[in-house]
Amino acid sequence: MSADLETARTWEGPSAPERLSLLRHAKSVAIIGASDKPSRASYFVATYLQSSAPYRLYFVNPVAKEILGQPVYASLADLPEVPDIVDVFRKHDDLPSVLEEIKAVGAKTLWLQLGSWHEDVAHDAEEAGLNVVMDRCLKIEHARFHGGLNLAGFNTGVISSKRQVTA
Repeated sequence: MSADLETARTWEGPSAPERLSLLRHAKSVAIIGASDKPSRASYFVATYLQSSAPYRLYFVNPVAKEILGQPVYASLADLPEVPDIVDVFRKHDDLPSVLEEIKAVGAKTLWLQLGSWHEDVAHDAEEAGLNVVMDRCLKIEHARFHGGLNLAGFNTGVISSKRQVTA
């Protein structure tokens, strides 16, 4: 990471106990930018959440019709309920309009995935009373707090760049 990018990050997100609290109190999660392509990160996160988390899960994508056997909604406004957490897989320039959509439906937590960081959106969201998490994977955070990091090869107890061979 360049020094310019590091110094540009002045916003501080919630602590680990605060993130745990957000995850524990949530009953529903909407994934904006959910994809039906297994190679996409949003699909991997959706698969994990569907199989390993207690949330009512909603997928938002104006193009897809079904993901993991569930219907896909064109927008947050089309969901049958206001989600507790909105997990966003959208490009940087789309984040201000995504925030407006989140505020319009009354969701309480904006969660931006790994690599997604937008200070202005974070400040605007907090001013509107939202909780904000940026540059963190909801799947990894949930697994970390709930003992599931061994899924997909995390927390194996082995530090190596080589695949381990088991007999």
